[in-house]
Amino acid sequence: MYRKILVPMALSHDLSPETLKAATALLAEGGEIVAIHVFEEAHGTAVPYAEDETVKSGFEAARDLLKTKLEAAPRVTGHVVTGHSARTIIDFAAKNGVDCIVIGSHKPGLTDYFLGSTTERVVRHAHCAVHVVRSGV
Repeated sequence: MYRKILVPMALSHDLSPETLKAATALLAEGGEIVAIHVFEEAHGTAVPYAEDETVKSGFEAARDLLKTKLEAAPRVTGHVVTGHSARTIIDFAAKNGVDCIVIGSHKPGLTDYFLGSTTERVVRHAHCAVHVVRSGV
């Protein structure tokens, strides 16, 4: 059982209830579950075209959607953070004393074998235990 579990949530995927259920099953009595969504920053040549108001609106929409997804899990603390998905998840876990990450994963496609998925990077580089909840397997 784990004392502090991090559940990264891709808001466009439907794995959230499954990953939260798995985290709850793995949680030690008196433990804590923290859910985060990583709001990806604009990359490379897109930066000059990303208007501040549009970025702010997108961030707020992500925060509202995370709040909605967590309504059924009132004991879970939710945060929206900015950065690169895998690196931000790994860094958040290390900085916040997380001892387990419960992360969802879709069935890998061809591009995942060449580029790697967020889940694969988290599994490879996290300093703590990682439990993967698979979808569509």
